[in-house]
Amino acid sequence: MPTLYAGLGCQRNCPITELITLLDTTLTHHNLTCADLAGLATIDLKANEPALIELARTLNLPLITFSAAQLAPFEPQLSHKSALAFTHTGCHGVAESAALALAGPGSQLLVPRQKNTQATLALAQQGPIPG
Repeated sequence: MPTLYAGLGCQRNCPITELITLLDTTLTHHNLTCADLAGLATIDLKANEPALIELARTLNLPLITFSAAQLAPFEPQLSHKSALAFTHTGCHGVAESAALALAGPGSQLLVPRQKNTQATLALAQQGPIPG
């Protein structure tokens, strides 16, 4: 059963190949596969980004978007806080925050922010189920 959530950020008009390469490299490095992914997330400012939409379609996974206000509560868990990202998005870290938001309450980063020249990626897992 898929249990990981990928948070993604990218530059405008980033080629899908950049996202696929980053995802494949990260998953391989951590002995994971696309079958481990339950969903993709990003900031709402990227909701219409063609490469993100195409990646979700290619992987047959939902692409969920969150506002900067929805991502803000995850700031204390970020491994890297970017002033540049905050200037552009109102969020200090899109990939990590989005992954944590999608994974839900009590979630933890399994793979902190990874990046290439045009994209960022982080993987989160759900926290323990209360009860």
